[in-house]
Amino acid sequence: MFELLSEKLSKVFYRLSNRGRLSEKDIDEALREVRLALLEADVNFKVVKDFIARVRERGVGADVLQSLTPAQQIVKIVNEELIAVLGGTQSKLTAASRPPSVVMLVGLQGSGKTTTAAKLARHLKNSGQRPMLVAADNRRPAAVEQLVTLARQLDIPVYSEPAGAKPIDICAHALAKANELTTNWIIADTAGRLQIDEAMMQELAQMKKELKPSEILLVVDAMTGQEAVRIAEEFHAKLSLTGLILTKMDGDARGGAALSIRWVSGVPIKFIGIGERVDAFEPFHPERLASRILGMGDMLTFIEKAEKALDQQQAKELEKKVRSASFDLDDFLHQLKELQKMGPLAQIVEMLPGVSRLKGRLPDGAEEKQLKKIEAIILSMTPQERHNPSMIDGSRRRRIARGSGATVQDVNQLLNRFHQMQKLMKMGIGGKLPKNLTEIFHSR
Repeated sequence: MFELLSEKLSKVFYRLSNRGRLSEKDIDEALREVRLALLEADVNFKVVKDFIARVRERGVGADVLQSLTPAQQIVKIVNEELIAVLGGTQSKLTAASRPPSVVMLVGLQGSGKTTTAAKLARHLKNSGQRPMLVAADNRRPAAVEQLVTLARQLDIPVYSEPAGAKPIDICAHALAKANELTTNWIIADTAGRLQIDEAMMQELAQMKKELKPSEILLVVDAMTGQEAVRIAEEFHAKLSLTGLILTKMDGDARGGAALSIRWVSGVPIKFIGIGERVDAFEPFHPERLASRILGMGDMLTFIEKAEKALDQQQAKELEKKVRSASFDLDDFLHQLKELQKMGPLAQIVEMLPGVSRLKGRLPDGAEEKQLKKIEAIILSMTPQERHNPSMIDGSRRRRIARGSGATVQDVNQLLNRFHQMQKLMKMGIGGKLPKNLTEIFHSR
């Protein structure tokens, strides 16, 4: 979402770094470009005005202008002020003093509430909690069916009632059911409208009174731009929101809502949705998003995803194979599949410092296409060929190419790189074994 903004800011800071010592005029020129980049990204003009004023006030100080690395100091200030705009620190869910804790998800129709309810339940379950979903959106029958289906896939209990039931009654019965199941979190998916109206707000107010939620989270589509900010302000005025969940953060919109909504509404962002999959959901960390926007990557999120996706026992077994030089193409294929568990490669690339800047130069889906091609080539080999690639002669290469829809050149390239990687495995790199096998493979 922030590719264009990130690219523009990187160019500004690169030019500053080439000037050595900076003058006040240099900083003003750079900040004019930063201001324009933020406005083009659809950031609220009041937010931009305050942001630029704070950066300038700090940037023209003696500590920066007389520094040996003034450009780095400016980047540091911009990073810190971006973090402040985004909320400063992570805002976590607040549990009730006595379980079950209740989360009400509110928002307009089409913002992604139902899918988000399932994502949040999955997140809580993976954190060791016992969540229960409540299908309180009985105005849209498809919403109930969707939530029940998602809950079944995730093995999470869901409470629903037939069409015609009143939302207030559904909530009361859901509370009783939660006590019966000893769940400690209730996530209520409420009905939305195409626009804010008094009837919807009255219904939500009644549900709030019945459920006594510890969290009222507004689910808002980040791609709606400044409209998302207005929606947040109106919901907050009526319901006293405790947090926001921004969906579709993986979209190609300008992303100004994410940089404006916290500052304008005063409501913290607690989670972001980064795709359609139920695992495409992250707690919101202001400092990590600021780092991504400035092209500095997000290694903490990358590490967290890797730890969740990779099987530790399998990792130990793989290390033994590498040390004994018995690592083969079957093992490499397994590593590719493990990498894909971490999510779309385009999102993984954004988290890697420096590499994120290259993302925009690649065609859409290029990374996934390359991995699929490699996977197809390996799967076209016999088990014996995968275990012992050195036996693959010219005729076998032609057969593998035909079977995988690739060219003989593609097969040659894969095998050559794999042989190079095997040599690296035997030698180690700098006395240490490589940790990311697929990264080494692509880098050679």
